[in-house]
Amino acid sequence: MPIPEKTAVLVISFGTSYPETRKKTIEKIEKDIQQAFPDLPCYRAWTSPRIRAKLKKRDGTHIMDIAEAMIQMKNDGIRNVIVQPTYVITGFESDAMKKEVLASEKDFDSIVICDSLIVTQQDKEEVCQALIREYHPASEDLLLLMGHGTEHIANELYPEMDRLFKESGCPNIHIRTVEGDFSLETFLEELRTIHPAHVHLAPFMIVAGDHASNDMAGEDEDSWKSILEKEGFQISCTLQGLGELPSIRDIFLRHVRAGSAQLTR
Repeated sequence: MPIPEKTAVLVISFGTSYPETRKKTIEKIEKDIQQAFPDLPCYRAWTSPRIRAKLKKRDGTHIMDIAEAMIQMKNDGIRNVIVQPTYVITGFESDAMKKEVLASEKDFDSIVICDSLIVTQQDKEEVCQALIREYHPASEDLLLLMGHGTEHIANELYPEMDRLFKESGCPNIHIRTVEGDFSLETFLEELRTIHPAHVHLAPFMIVAGDHASNDMAGEDEDSWKSILEKEGFQISCTLQGLGELPSIRDIFLRHVRAGSAQLTR
């Protein structure tokens, strides 16, 4: 069945103040969605007030928050909204996003909120395989992915993904997080035992922004790079967000298609 008229897609991201990674990730996700659904207007909203304010002051660029985007769509005559968040997991950010979106529910005929990147088993397996194909570390090396982490129960996804890499035949791919209880510190003793020839750091985040540039690859003594170099490991860093990988963006497209199917039922 065709998608109802006056339907739009709203892509909701946390945001980033790093223009290069924004072009390669958030904007590429939005472009892919627009190309896949050429008849549907595509709107953008960012949830971080700090980043939005920084871009306004630094670049003179105004990016709508969720409330503004919902008002804009209403004013544009949109009646049905497919919401695609670009979060990795469904944590506190996702909970707050859903609450804000549904505050405008009365203004539309229907609102469908699609999954974040990793929710179902299919999502997990596709993300796992995408990263194995992208990095395929040599057997004597180790790939350590930096996730954001959270106190939300959704943080359980990170150790689950860590196990999935092992079950998929890649015991040398690991994940730890900046926040939450699955931190780098919990991995150091195991890392000393493994003692790989080389440790490759990469972000397990949609964008390679502040966390990747500073917390992971920065020169400060508390960055992952500095901590591991102090431990005696040879370190290299890749500043590439998950959103740069076409196979990751395809997962978001699959979620949007599932959302559009809900509108036609």
